[in-house]
Amino acid sequence: MSVKKVFSEEEQLHIVHAIRDAEKNTSGEIRVHLDKTCSGDPYARAIKVFERLDMHKTAQRNGVLFYLSIEDRKLAIIGDKGINENVPADFWHAILEELVQLFKQGKLAEGLAVGIAKAGQQLSSFFPYQKDDHNELSNDISFDS
Repeated sequence: MSVKKVFSEEEQLHIVHAIRDAEKNTSGEIRVHLDKTCSGDPYARAIKVFERLDMHKTAQRNGVLFYLSIEDRKLAIIGDKGINENVPADFWHAILEELVQLFKQGKLAEGLAVGIAKAGQQLSSFFPYQKDDHNELSNDISFDS
């Protein structure tokens, strides 16, 4: 199955709307990327995808990537330098654990939407929305086969 078909059009829209809604209260930028497979460490792969998507080029270095490898069932959430310098070490752990629980129930799109919302809530306390903020990164899901 193509990785683009993991989510229905409706589910993809749900995830994109979750990103848009989460970013309403923060200057942080959130993206979701799906790979078909990941032969190594998902965090290492997520870092490569993060850089390829130019997520490290936001003004406040406050991009967040939710990375999923579908066939290998691997997951990573990474934040850019600006976030990691300001948040506690276990910042992503609770979100990651909740995602894993929802994913185990087969709720991929719902799990992502919940995780994205929680990331937005957390980011808003460190990177609140400013009047002059603009969307620096696409809210669309990115895919590799």
